[in-house]
Amino acid sequence: MPQFNQSRRRFLKHSVVAGVSTYVASLASPSFAALFEQDILSPTAQAWRPGTGMKFRLDGIAKVTGSKVFARDIRARDMPHWPDTQAHAFIIRATRCDRRYQGIDLSALEAAGLAPDRVVTAEDMARDNIQVPEYYGPAFFLPAGETPLYLGYPVALCIYHDFARFAVAKARVRAAEDVVVYGEQTPLPEKPPYGAFRYIRVGGDTPYAPDRFSALQETVLYPDFRKRHPVWPQALENGKDSQRAMYHANQLAEQLDMPPDDWLVFEAEYQTPYIDHFAMEADNANCWFDAEAGDMHLVCGSQSPAELVERMAELHSASTFASGRLFLHPTYTVGYGSKDNSIFPYYGLIAGLYGDGHPVRLANDRYEQFQATMKRHPFTIRNRLAVERETGKFQIFKQNLTANGGGRANFSNSVAFVGATAAQGIYYMPNSDLTATAEFSRMPEAGSMRGYGTIQTMAATELMVDEIADHLDMDPFELRLANVFKSGMKNTQGAIPAGHLRGEEILHRARQHEIWTQRAARKQAFEADHPEQRYGVGFACVQKDFGHGAEGVFSEVRLNADGSIEVRNTGAEMGTGYSTSQAAVVAQWLGQPANTVHTAETEWDDLAMTSSGNPYVMSQSEQEAAQTDPRWTPMLQQASSASNSSYYLSFPTIEAARVIFRHGLWPVALEYWQRGIGGGQAAPYVVREQDARWEQGKLTANGMEPLSLAFLAERAHATGRVTGAMAHAFNRWEWSRADYRIDGTSENLPLDGLAVRYGDGASQQKKARMTSKRGFELLTRSNPYFPPTQRNNAGVTYYSACATLVELAVHTGTGEVSLLNHHSFLECGNTIVEELVSGQLQGGLAMGIGHALYEDMPLYEDGPGNGTWNINRYHVPRASEVAVWEQSADILPPLSRTDPPKGIAEVVMIPVVGAIGNGIAHAIGHHFHRLPITPERIREVL
Repeated sequence: MPQFNQSRRRFLKHSVVAGVSTYVASLASPSFAALFEQDILSPTAQAWRPGTGMKFRLDGIAKVTGSKVFARDIRARDMPHWPDTQAHAFIIRATRCDRRYQGIDLSALEAAGLAPDRVVTAEDMARDNIQVPEYYGPAFFLPAGETPLYLGYPVALCIYHDFARFAVAKARVRAAEDVVVYGEQTPLPEKPPYGAFRYIRVGGDTPYAPDRFSALQETVLYPDFRKRHPVWPQALENGKDSQRAMYHANQLAEQLDMPPDDWLVFEAEYQTPYIDHFAMEADNANCWFDAEAGDMHLVCGSQSPAELVERMAELHSASTFASGRLFLHPTYTVGYGSKDNSIFPYYGLIAGLYGDGHPVRLANDRYEQFQATMKRHPFTIRNRLAVERETGKFQIFKQNLTANGGGRANFSNSVAFVGATAAQGIYYMPNSDLTATAEFSRMPEAGSMRGYGTIQTMAATELMVDEIADHLDMDPFELRLANVFKSGMKNTQGAIPAGHLRGEEILHRARQHEIWTQRAARKQAFEADHPEQRYGVGFACVQKDFGHGAEGVFSEVRLNADGSIEVRNTGAEMGTGYSTSQAAVVAQWLGQPANTVHTAETEWDDLAMTSSGNPYVMSQSEQEAAQTDPRWTPMLQQASSASNSSYYLSFPTIEAARVIFRHGLWPVALEYWQRGIGGGQAAPYVVREQDARWEQGKLTANGMEPLSLAFLAERAHATGRVTGAMAHAFNRWEWSRADYRIDGTSENLPLDGLAVRYGDGASQQKKARMTSKRGFELLTRSNPYFPPTQRNNAGVTYYSACATLVELAVHTGTGEVSLLNHHSFLECGNTIVEELVSGQLQGGLAMGIGHALYEDMPLYEDGPGNGTWNINRYHVPRASEVAVWEQSADILPPLSRTDPPKGIAEVVMIPVVGAIGNGIAHAIGHHFHRLPITPERIREVL
C-alpha cells in the first residue's frame, strides 16, 4: 500500500497474534468517528445533569439523525484509503440433509450473463489451507460428496464486482431449486450430544445448615456417552464424589416415585419455541484484502472483538494468504447475542480474501438472516416437584431438560447449563436433581440469545407454580411466599448468592398492586362488557443471574490537567447504551462523567498480562502454579454478553477512578484545605476521606470549601500525583485481589493488574518509572488471591429480580389474546442511567411477549433453514400487541447509595412469559405447557 497514510492510522491499537500484526480501531473514539461520521457521541456536557446523572444516551442523537453508526451502513467509499469500488457477495446454502451434495449448477446464471466473478468453495479452502476455528466445528463450506450436517449449510460463496449483476443473480438463485445439485439419498445426519451435566444437591436440616451433598461442595456430574446417550456413574453411598452424587440422585428419585401421603408430586413436560433473534441489524461484513501490501481490513459488528481478532489472525496466519497485518473495525451493533461468537464475520473475511483486490460486502437480507443466523434453543423440559400439601413447602425438584443446538455447537453447552442452574427461579429448593443435555440436530445453529436458557426454564417454573397452586387450592402468592429464596440460603448448586435477595419484597409489592387486588371485580366488569372475551390476570417473578462465571476486564481512566476525563474499556456497544454508562460511572469518584469514551479496546500491552489454561475447567493446582507469575490472570478479556456490562465491565473503570481519587485528588484537596496557619480551614473540623462528597460537581467533606474537578486536576498534575490508572479485574463469582504499592502507599485492591500515571509535574524519578507505551508505571502485585477453581461449581452467585403482572383478554371465538396492561417490578441496585434501564425493560418486555404468544418456527425442513422464511411468515410483536401505552413499572430503590449496579438486560424479558401463561389460565381455566400460546392452541382447548 504505497500511499498508506500513517496519520489516518495513528488511532489503531496494535498487537501481534499468531505472527500477524493486528490493529483494532477503538469504538466511539474520535478517531473512529473520523472514519465513519464525526461526533457519533454527543459531548457529555449536553447529556449530564449534575446531581441526577445522564439525561440521554450519548449516541442517541447520531442514531435518530441517521449518522453512520452501524457496520451495515458502511461502503468502501466511506473508508479512508480503501478503493472506491464496492464488490458484493452472497452465500449459496444446502436445503436438504437426506442426500449427498454433488456441487452447484450456475449454468442458468451463465446463460443470462450473470456468472459470478469469483466462486469460492470447499476446494478453495483446502487448497489455501483456510480452516474453520475449532470452536465452530464443521468446515466453512461443504465438500462435494458429503451430506449436509444441517439445513442452510454453506456450499459456495459468489462474488460480483458490480451491484446490478449481483442483485439480479441473487434473486434468481433464491428462486431456483436446481442450483444445488444432490446425489443419492443418505440417512439423516446424527452426532453425539454436544454435552451433558447434572447438578445434584441434598440440603441440610435447615436452608442455612451445611449441605449433605452439593455441586459446589463436591462435584458437578458429567457422563460418558455410548451410542449418543449419556451414561452416568455407578451409584455408591460411600464411593467417589461422582458415585455419591448418583446415590443421592437415586434416593431423591425413589422419594418422588413413592412419596409420603402428605406430598403432592407434580409432573409436567414443557416445550419452548424456536425463535429468531430478529435483530434490526442483520449480519454483515465489508472486507478488503490489499494483496499488494498484504493487509486484511474488516468492518463488522461484534460483541466479542478480542476473540474475533485472535481467531481471525490464527486463521489468516495459517493460510496461503498469510500476511503481516490484520485491521479490524468493530462498529456499534445490536443483536441480543447474535453477534457473540458468530461465525458470520469469518465468511466476510473469506469474501475479502477472494475479492481480487476489491472490497467485498457480504450482508444478509432478511431471508438469509432467517436461514443462517443463530437461533434461540428450543427446550424440552420435564419437571417433577414434590410439595407438602398442608404448608405448600417445596421438597424435591427434579428436572431433565434437552436443548436443541442445531448443526453447530456454538454456546449450546453453556445455554443448557445456565438454563438448568436458573430453573429454581425465586424459590428455595431443599433437594434437587437437575440434568441438562445439549443435543445436535439438523436445524440451523442455535447460540447466544437474550434470555440464554433461563427464559426457557424459569418461565416453565412459573407456569408450574401457578398450576400447583390450583391443585392445592392455594393462593399463588401464598405458595410463592412459602418458598421464596431468602438471603443466605443456597441455590441448587449449593452456593450462597451475593448480597440481599429482594424477591420476597417484590412479592409483597405485587400482591398489593391494584391489578391483583381488583382482579375479580375487573374480570366481572370486563366480561359483562365483552361477552365474547374472557379476562385474566397473571403473575410471575424470577431472579436471573448475570455474568459468565469467568469475567476478565481491562479499563483505563485518565484525568487531564484541564479536568477532562478519558475512559478506555474492553466492552462493546451493542445497543445497550454501554458507552453512556461507561462515561457516567466515573462520576462516583471524579464528580463528573468522562468527556471521551473508547470502547471495544483490545490492546492492553501496558499491563503486560498473560493468561493460560481454561478458567472454567482448570485445576486448583494449575491456578496456584500459574499465579506465581505476577502478570498472570485466568482470563484476559470477556465478550460483552450475559448482562455483564453494568456491573462487571464497569467494575475496573470504577476502581481505576477510585485510585485516581485516593492517590491524586484527595491528597491535593487536603493540602488545600489545610493550607495556612494552624492547619487552615480543616483544623477545627475532623476531615475524613469517608466524608468526601461530590456536590454539584465540586468536592467537599465535612463542611470544607467545595473544589471543582478542574481545580483539583490542575493541582494533581502540578504536584505529580496519580492522574491515571489502568486496571484489570477477574471475577469467578467473586473478585480476585492483590496488594499494590501506589505512590508510596500500600493498598489491597480487587484487581489483579494495575498501572498508574503521574501528573505533568512529577519528579524525574517518577517519570523514569512511566515506561509503558501509554506512559504508565506498571505496578507489581503481591499477595494475590484468586477465587478457588471450585467456585466454578457455584453456577451463579449474582442475581437481579424482576416480576410482572399482566391483564389480558382471550377471545372465545378466535382464540386471540389481547394484552390489556402490564406492570413490572425490577430490582437493579443503583441505576447508572435510569433512562437506559427503562429502555431495557420496555424492549425486554416486547421480546418476552413475542416468546409467549407469537414467535415460533418449525425446526427442520419446513423451518427457516429452507430459505423461504421472512417477516411475512414470522410474527414479531407490534406496538398494538404489547400494551405500549398502558404498561408501567416500579424500579425498586437501592438499599443504599453504595449498592452496585446489577445486570438486568435479560431478566426483564422473562417474567412476562410466565405471567401471560398464568393470565390465560385464569381467563379460560387451562394451563398450557407449550409456548407460544397461539390462537390455534387456544381454540383446541376451547
